Amino acid sequence: MRQIRITLLSLLVMAGFAAFPLKRDSRIVPLAAAASAQQAPPTVASVVDREISSVEQQILDVAEAMPEDKFNFSPEGLNIRGSDYKGIRSFAVQLKHVAASNYFIWSPLTGDKLPEDLNDGNGPEGLKTKAGIILFLKQSFALGHKAAATLTANNLLQVPEGSESTRLHLAEFGVAHAYDHYGQMVEYLRMNGIVPPASRKKSE
Repeated sequence: MRQIRITLLSLLVMAGFAAFPLKRDSRIVPLAAAASAQQAPPTVASVVDREISSVEQQILDVAEAMPEDKFNFSPEGLNIRGSDYKGIRSFAVQLKHVAASNYFIWSPLTGDKLPEDLNDGNGPEGLKTKAGIILFLKQSFALGHKAAATLTANNLLQVPEGSESTRLHLAEFGVAHAYDHYGQMVEYLRMNGIVPPASRKKSE
């Protein structure tokens, strides 16, 4: 009798385990299918937009990392023997140059009118505060996101009015140009004893 009770108990336990996956799958499979259906396939616009977001974050991070009293720093002031930094842009002008160039490069894609006083690519001369320069940067990258949104598979090789380059080249050149100056600004930080945010350990 005891053996029969144990056998019956074992059968009940096994039946419970057998039933569990069916209930679990009935809930998970529809959710997984729904999540997969919600993920939109990548487009030219979304890929370029992601690249703009990446360089935007890098530039803003170095801008935030530099103390405001060092914004006018230029390697020229270090008087490094054998170097030639005469007339090179200060950290602040590097940032303003990126922002001004963003407007020049991306405005043909959106048709937006250029802001006044871009100063041949070095940005407004009267813009000197850290907060003001960072705001100028953010506004210029907002134009980049707007420009990316105009891209389609059908218009990539079109040359927009007021430009001699294709839409795809303009969109990507804005990213490449910003990364060029990001590399320079990283060195400005290190010359002032500041580790660039992207090079810091996760624990810091």
